[in-house]
Amino acid sequence: MIPLLGLIIGIVIGIFIPYNIPDQYSSYVAVAILAALDSVFGGVVSTLEKRFNLSVFLSGFFGNALLAAILTYIGDKLGIQIYFAAIFAFGNRLFLNFAIIRRCLLNKFSKKDNILVNKEV
Repeated sequence: MIPLLGLIIGIVIGIFIPYNIPDQYSSYVAVAILAALDSVFGGVVSTLEKRFNLSVFLSGFFGNALLAAILTYIGDKLGIQIYFAAIFAFGNRLFLNFAIIRRCLLNKFSKKDNILVNKEV
């Protein structure tokens, strides 16, 4: 539950220590936040599946955010909005991870495995 705890701590810090991001950096920060959220949701999925690895989580968290920011920077220099590709990719994975989390929690609370069993007649 480390990823979820980090998300909650980040939200609390953001609420009590407000900071205005300059307009020229807003696209960088938005893409980096989306990449970080993708990593957090991926960490929650791996925790629910009991295969969480902190080094994989941290490398994905910072690596995804850095790669997304670099893509945005390159796109700005070329005059192309490349960050839309990162938004699409991370947004898609965010929704997929949320669907997996939802299914895991529903299965846990309903105590169903949703496994089809071959019934002999």
